[in-house]
Amino acid sequence: MKTAEITELLNEPACTHNRTEKSGCARTRPGATAGGCSFDGAQIALLPIADVAHIVHGPIACAGASWDNRGARSSGPTLYRIGMTTDLTEQDVIMGRGEKRLFLAIKQAIDDYAPKAVFVYATCVPALIGDDLEAVARAASERWGVPVVPVDCAGFYGTKNLGNRIAGEAMFKYVIGRREPEPLPAAALRPGIRVHDVNLIGEYNIAGEFWYVAPLFDELGLRILCTLSGDARFHEVQTMHRAQASMVVCAKALLNVARKLEADFGVPFFEGSFYGVSDTSQAFRDFARLLGDADLAARTEAMITREEARIRAALEPWRARLAGKRVLLYTGGVKSWSVVSALQDLGMTVVATGTNKSTEEDKARIRELMGDATRMITDGSPKALLQACKDYRADILIAGGRNLYTALKARIPFLDINQEREFGYAGYDGMLELVRQLALTLESPVWRKVRAPAPWAAQQAADETPPVRGGSDG
Repeated sequence: MKTAEITELLNEPACTHNRTEKSGCARTRPGATAGGCSFDGAQIALLPIADVAHIVHGPIACAGASWDNRGARSSGPTLYRIGMTTDLTEQDVIMGRGEKRLFLAIKQAIDDYAPKAVFVYATCVPALIGDDLEAVARAASERWGVPVVPVDCAGFYGTKNLGNRIAGEAMFKYVIGRREPEPLPAAALRPGIRVHDVNLIGEYNIAGEFWYVAPLFDELGLRILCTLSGDARFHEVQTMHRAQASMVVCAKALLNVARKLEADFGVPFFEGSFYGVSDTSQAFRDFARLLGDADLAARTEAMITREEARIRAALEPWRARLAGKRVLLYTGGVKSWSVVSALQDLGMTVVATGTNKSTEEDKARIRELMGDATRMITDGSPKALLQACKDYRADILIAGGRNLYTALKARIPFLDINQEREFGYAGYDGMLELVRQLALTLESPVWRKVRAPAPWAAQQAADETPPVRGGSDG
């Protein structure tokens, strides 16, 4: 990828914080990719497209370290879960065999799995030796008649955020706009209800959580043309340009796709969240507002009234058990503020939230939600997190999976909130799942056991206690 192309992606017009020094998509500084490089960001953004063969062009460690690192679920094909790599070695580099190995890898993927498309991800090694990814992809596509999409995302280009944008740029350059949506089946049409086509951008269906929300879209007559990229299919991505509105779900991850859809095809977009009762309701209201359908707006309000009443009644028995509990939240992006809102809905106190990967807009929303109690954490080292738990008297740490063992060693209740989690928390029903997991974690009898002195320590203390001598008669 040329320097000018990288600069253009860094200077995303729709992203108001792209020139700030601490931005997640600013130019790379030494050590800046420790939380994820461009390759990592591009692959996790596109990997949930379920019927595509995803080939990592580079040494096997790049594929091994990144495979299945996001718990995205599919309702159909599972091809995306098969790790594929060209497994470049020193001999391939010395003998200049990188492009040949890639060409043969594409052939093998097509022969063995008959994918709808093949995505090829560049890593640092082929970028350094000059492999022409685009030429190989074009030749392979012409040879076998299957779309082959090059994603030029070498890790040294920059951070994970930049990789997200590179992935979005590849979709816009090679995929979006290449197909028209299928006509709506007659069985899906309902008298008096106008169907609107919409996109969800930056929604990854982690732990299947979007399936909590999808039925509400169907009820309102909102047909989801594509979720980029949770539970997505290649042909759905091709039709995104025909949507009437888009929602950017994950902060700034694929904001360039939303902005270009608006600029080139007139598809308006907004940023929202499905975490928490109030944010979920607001997301549906924003869709109705953008679409300008008065009947949809009325039906949306009726649905929100019904769902909020239902979920608040279901949450009431749990609220008394969780109210007043103090939470230390260490995550980033949209979750740094949207989960704050969800926890406050339960009467819990967020003592501090992590903002290491948050944008300036995310931080502004945190200040709006937390007010004078705003405390932001940028240091995610084990020592800093444990000190913050102690200083703020946190009852539970909610963070990513990498912090699990830090919390367990310190005997602090822990709940995974990031992409490795096993439970979905989106939408109204996802809120109920979040509450259930919080209660199970906080009330587990294991914490009482591990915090009590060991039996042998108690016995040792008793043995070392000097006997009490009685008084003398003399």
